[in-house]
Amino acid sequence: MTNTKNNKQANLILKLMANEPLTKRELNIKGDLILENIGISELPEGLVVGGNLSLSKSEITSLPKNLKVGASLFLYYCKNITSLPEGLEVGGDLGLSGTNITTLPEGLKIGGKLHLFNTKITSLPKGLEVGGDLYLRNSNITTLSEGLKVGGDMDLDGCGEITSLPEGLEVGGNLDLNKTTIKSLPEGLKVGGDLFARCAVLNDYTKKELQEMIKTGFIKGRYYRK
Repeated sequence: MTNTKNNKQANLILKLMANEPLTKRELNIKGDLILENIGISELPEGLVVGGNLSLSKSEITSLPKNLKVGASLFLYYCKNITSLPEGLEVGGDLGLSGTNITTLPEGLKIGGKLHLFNTKITSLPKGLEVGGDLYLRNSNITTLSEGLKVGGDMDLDGCGEITSLPEGLEVGGNLDLNKTTIKSLPEGLKVGGDLFARCAVLNDYTKKELQEMIKTGFIKGRYYRK
């Protein structure tokens, strides 16, 4: 059974590399599709992957519109891809570290974690929703979208270009602002875990003001500053 499955996967990869048309059944992949470290440059329209789709270190240049990935999509160190398609749906994690992608499509929804460290992305789009953690550590990010909702932790450690946070920001886990130049906290901020801000951001707040934030539920965990 396993050999049959492997043979089908191998045949599918060969057809993709040869840019041969796929049948409707072949376009709907129930499990994982692993295309790492190979010379494939594009994928066919209508592709649906029920499991993980890994293209890390491949020659991929673009993804088809309305691509649906049931689990995680990994594009780590794919140097030839510069954008993501409209209608992209990712049920698990989305890994973009080491790519030359500069923007994300509006309304992008990620069920798991979003890895953006070591990318050229400078702003986040409207309607972005991240069910898990949002990793932006040491990135070039300058702007976050208003009403951004992150289900897990949000890591901005070392993001020296960002100077403010958007109103209505909601972070379900910890918020790390260490080594940023953010100087104030926005209206409507909600942090479900701890706030790490060993930088200028909390220096203008008195201990009483910070304790009030915790008391009123803006920060549900603890805060850490200089």
